Amino acid sequence: MTRRINDAGLSLIKTWEGCKLTAYRDVGGIWTIGYGHIRTAREGMTITAAQADALLRDDLARFEACVAKATAMRTPGDNEFAAMVSLAFNIGEHGFRNSTVLKWWLAGDAPEKIAEPWAWWNKVDGKFVQGLANRRKAEVALFLTPDASAPVPAPRPPSHPGLIAMLIALATRLFGRKP
Repeated sequence: MTRRINDAGLSLIKTWEGCKLTAYRDVGGIWTIGYGHIRTAREGMTITAAQADALLRDDLARFEACVAKATAMRTPGDNEFAAMVSLAFNIGEHGFRNSTVLKWWLAGDAPEKIAEPWAWWNKVDGKFVQGLANRRKAEVALFLTPDASAPVPAPRPPSHPGLIAMLIALATRLFGRKP
């Protein structure tokens, strides 16, 4: 079973894509409907809110699988995975698989360093788009947010005072002095 985006990532995508129930042309001139759905969108098309949610979930499956496969050598945290799915959803599978974001993440670079190339994905047809810059900042913020369910390292067991006292007594008997 392919890994799924978490609620924070889904909310991020819905926020930045917005939901339009009538088809429109996005900033790149591509027919779009719902939450950034392009595969079957066409001029004059209308859908319901429930259809928009279903289309988004269907579209996301492809990008979840793309990110899961691309990150198979390491396991991203839930928020890292969700942020990468959002990026892939927006820039496409090819863009994500060939991105410096993925390359640096796979190399184990510090998360703060990975934020730098994330910000590079802020243009359409070579022109800066403030909305994309803002979306990238939101994705980076999610990427850098520790998972709520991240395992907390177990505390080190306390040393056993009775064992230490016994070892000191043994050393004193054997060597005639305390260590």
